[in-house]
Amino acid sequence: MQPATQSATADKVKALEWRVGVLRLLDQRQLPAREEYIDCTDAGQVATAIRDMVVRGAPAIGIAAAYGVALAARRVGQSEDWAQALKADLELLENARPTAVNLSWALKLMRDRLVRLSAHADVPARLLEAAQSIHQSDHEANLTMGRLGMELIRKHQKTPQNLLTHCNAGALATGGYGTALGVIRAAHAAGLVDKVFIDETRPWLQGSRLTAWELERDGIEASINVDSAAGHLMKTQAITWVIVGADRIAANGDVVNKIGTYSLSILAMHHGLRFMVVAPSSTIDMALEHGDEVVIEERGAAELLQLGGQSLDVGVPVFNPVFDVTPADLIDAIVTEKGVIERPDARKLADLMSHRHLH
Repeated sequence: MQPATQSATADKVKALEWRVGVLRLLDQRQLPAREEYIDCTDAGQVATAIRDMVVRGAPAIGIAAAYGVALAARRVGQSEDWAQALKADLELLENARPTAVNLSWALKLMRDRLVRLSAHADVPARLLEAAQSIHQSDHEANLTMGRLGMELIRKHQKTPQNLLTHCNAGALATGGYGTALGVIRAAHAAGLVDKVFIDETRPWLQGSRLTAWELERDGIEASINVDSAAGHLMKTQAITWVIVGADRIAANGDVVNKIGTYSLSILAMHHGLRFMVVAPSSTIDMALEHGDEVVIEERGAAELLQLGGQSLDVGVPVFNPVFDVTPADLIDAIVTEKGVIERPDARKLADLMSHRHLH
């Protein structure tokens, strides 16, 4: 992987972009100080980029992994047994970030496409088309979710209002436009947003580094707060909605998302705020009965023990879970490209996933 110097376009954030033979990733670890790109030419480099959080956000991880398969096929070139030729690369990609179900979802689509290809097909070209289709479909889904979420906000209040979001569920986390930030963008365009409060989101600061960067570019009024100020803000700032993304949604409506989401849902319930989760249907894992079945990923202690180049290590053990589980009964609405589920439960999710749209 070689850093590249090209700047992102001012009018459209691209977390990832396919160029001939190369997957170009905006290195999100460097934002907002520098806009640097990393070029990946094989599946191993894509897996490393996912694991090291060069690219992050469940939808973007899935898209990157799909392109990783396409890169693997290009390197193989020709094979009598494509399933065997790509097996190791598929496993490498699948293990890069285990919690985000979009990763396994995208890789399943790529495997299914591989199985359906004829022996005489141009396999690398067909797999690239499949990856590009996943990318484009995610962008289109985000636009739909933005509209549906905006309409839900407007249904409850037609005047400009204050919103709160956590982590980054924007264009940087997806194939473009964003999930939670897609709703915020659409609501802002409809005149429904006064101000957005952004949790900084320790320890990687996705809120203060990434979400603030996106909203500032869009001219949406926002401010950054420490995560522990959320309750105080809900009490004093007339916030109406908490809007977040998701890394996995269980069949009963439980939501696995960035650590701190569960706390926000409890605070929102106490203060009478509505709580919206925005995620594509690929994030819904119908094989997962409830959220407590998920093994929560933990990351290294160094993320909590280094700040501004200074070590904070005094020898005390560190607990650094990346995600938590928000129970369905604390969620007012789950917004997907297939429709909106208010007061989610197992029956409503089953109806949505069987295409019996609720809205």
